[in-house]
Amino acid sequence: HMDIVGDVYEYLIARFAAQAGKKAGEFYTPAEVSETLARLVNPQDGDRICDPTCGSGSLLIKAAKQVGTKNFSLFGQEMNGSTWALCKMNMFLHEVDAARIEWEDTIRHPQLVENDALMKFDIVVANPPFSLDKWGQEGAAGDQFNRFHRGIPPTSKGDWAFISHMIATALEGKGRVGVVVPHGVLFRGGQEGKIRQALIEENLLDGVVGLASNLFYGAGIPAALMIFDKSRTPGGRDDVFFIDASSDYVQGTNQNRLRPEDIDKIVETFRNRTVIEKYSHSATFEE
Repeated sequence: HMDIVGDVYEYLIARFAAQAGKKAGEFYTPAEVSETLARLVNPQDGDRICDPTCGSGSLLIKAAKQVGTKNFSLFGQEMNGSTWALCKMNMFLHEVDAARIEWEDTIRHPQLVENDALMKFDIVVANPPFSLDKWGQEGAAGDQFNRFHRGIPPTSKGDWAFISHMIATALEGKGRVGVVVPHGVLFRGGQEGKIRQALIEENLLDGVVGLASNLFYGAGIPAALMIFDKSRTPGGRDDVFFIDASSDYVQGTNQNRLRPEDIDKIVETFRNRTVIEKYSHSATFEE
C-alpha cells in the first residue's frame, strides 16, 4: 500500500535528519511537532492547505491526514532545490499527486499567485527558518503584495516576515494559521513588537503553545507554536489562550520528544480553552 511506502520514506527522511545535525531543521520538522500543529489548526473537508516553507513536506502531509477524507488540496513552496525534490517525491509516495509544490524563495518570489494576487488558503502551516538573517528585507517596503504593512521585520530576523506572509495568504474571515517560532518572536521589541501588537489589536492571535527545549534537530532552543485565526470577528472571542507545555516530554538520546499523551493534552486543552493551573491561561485583551 502506498501509505506504507510514504511512511517509510518519511522515516528515512527523519533518520537522515537525525544525522544531519544543524542543517536538519531546514528540511524536517519532528513528526510530533508537526502532528501537534496540524491538530491545532484542525483542517476540514475541502480545505486548501499551504506551507510556504515546506521543506520535505511532512507538515503538509500531517495536515492532510487530519482532514480525514481525500477531499483537500495541498500547496507548498521551498527554496532549496534538493529539499524541493524530496518534497515532490514525498507527495508522490503519499498519493497526493495533485499537490502543487513550487521551487523559489517565498519572501522574495512567492510563486503561489493567481491574477497578480497571492493565493488564499483555509489553512496555512509552517516551520520557517528560525530568525533567518538576510531574509529579503531590501525588497520588503516595495512588496507588490503589501505583506509587510504592519511593519518591516529587522534584517537579521525574518520570523515576522514569514508570519506576515502566512497571515496575508489565509482566507479572509475563515483562514487559520499555525507556525513554529523561536521564543524571541514572542517578546522582542522594535519593529517586531509593533507587528505583534498590530496583530493582537486586529484580534488575529488565537493562542500560543510553549514547547519543551531540544525537540528540534540541531537546535536546543525551546520553540513555541502560534495560532492565528481570521474567523475571529470584532465582538467575538478576543482572548489569547496560552499553554506552557515546556515540561511535558520524554528524554531521548539526542533530543527530547513529545509523547502521544503530551500532544493530546495540548490539543484538548487548546480546543476547550481549559484553564489549568501552571499549564494554561486565557489572557484578556487588556492583559
